[in-house]
Amino acid sequence: MKKLIKGIILGTAACSLLAVPAMADTIKVGAIFAVTGGASFLGGPEARSAKMVVEEINKAGGINGNTIELIIKDSGADPGKAISYAKQLIEEEKVLAIIGPSTSGETMKLKKIAEQGKTPLISCGAAEVIVNPVASYVFKTPQKDSYAVQKIYGEMKNLGITKIAVLAGNTGFGKAGKKQLMDAAKDFGITVVANETYDKKATDLTAVVAKLKANKDIQAVVNWSIVPAQAIIAKNMRQAGWEVPLFQSHGFGNIKYVEAAGAAAEGIIFPAGRLLIAESLEDSNPQKALLLKYKKDYEAKHKEAASTFGGHGYDAMTILAEAIKIGGNDREKVRTAIENLKGFAGTGGIFNYSAEDHNGLDIDSFVMLTVKDGKFVAYESKK
Repeated sequence: MKKLIKGIILGTAACSLLAVPAMADTIKVGAIFAVTGGASFLGGPEARSAKMVVEEINKAGGINGNTIELIIKDSGADPGKAISYAKQLIEEEKVLAIIGPSTSGETMKLKKIAEQGKTPLISCGAAEVIVNPVASYVFKTPQKDSYAVQKIYGEMKNLGITKIAVLAGNTGFGKAGKKQLMDAAKDFGITVVANETYDKKATDLTAVVAKLKANKDIQAVVNWSIVPAQAIIAKNMRQAGWEVPLFQSHGFGNIKYVEAAGAAAEGIIFPAGRLLIAESLEDSNPQKALLLKYKKDYEAKHKEAASTFGGHGYDAMTILAEAIKIGGNDREKVRTAIENLKGFAGTGGIFNYSAEDHNGLDIDSFVMLTVKDGKFVAYESKK
């Protein structure tokens, strides 16, 4: 009798266990951002944006019932720290994927680590060398710097500018952008008559400005950096009474640069995504609703203006979330899902990834902007 009762109890327990649905998983996602330090204007908004996305996902019940755990590491834009954190996230935390890092220099140090660890990496660095040549597990969200160069040179051609000076910070982004500027100039009938590289920590560029101003052939200046020197070069040029047009890279997409440069920022021309002018877009634009929602949510939560950099972090996390819906908690399936993502609206543009293109954006993801009365506005081409 005891054996019979015991058997019934065990049988009932077994049936109860079978009736309980499988418990939801926690999917670990790593993030490496320069939250502090000299590149915090990149990493801070990126980290806050990614965290905001994850909070929204989890509040809505997760992805396929699975909760996302976002593990953020602050690299301070130090490649050494980024390497250490990437290894820790992959080997110890066993994360599904990594979003970030914030800078191109850090990302280039992590490509091999992501490949060896077979872990998807969605970078917020902008340099085209991140995805060219293509690495199986490495993707990025910012637009290509070669497209930014084409947009800048195209407008110079409209303005009749043929002789320019190129300035660049000594970062991975600056070096890559300078090469693109030098390589593409001839195709647009432009001659680079002077080029200079400055230290990313520079606080005064008056000597460089004086040297360039002395060259009367220079009709315009292109500055390529993502460091505070973007504001410094503008101020130093105007302080010297040098009024030639100043073009900046897509790294200028943060209103804090305008605020830092003050009146000297007026008239700066640069390529960027549509986030900075979202309100002025036509209602038919496929990005408008998304851009307005992101700006509203971010600015209400963090009490600061949304920037293209925060948008890169937002895109990285939402792209990964979309891939998780398809691939679950499987690195290889998620990698494949990202690579096959088509028609995905992000803050940077409409993403169409492929095996040959791990950036997924075309040149139309850029528009030309300028600074007017201390604000970003659409630039009216002089065609």
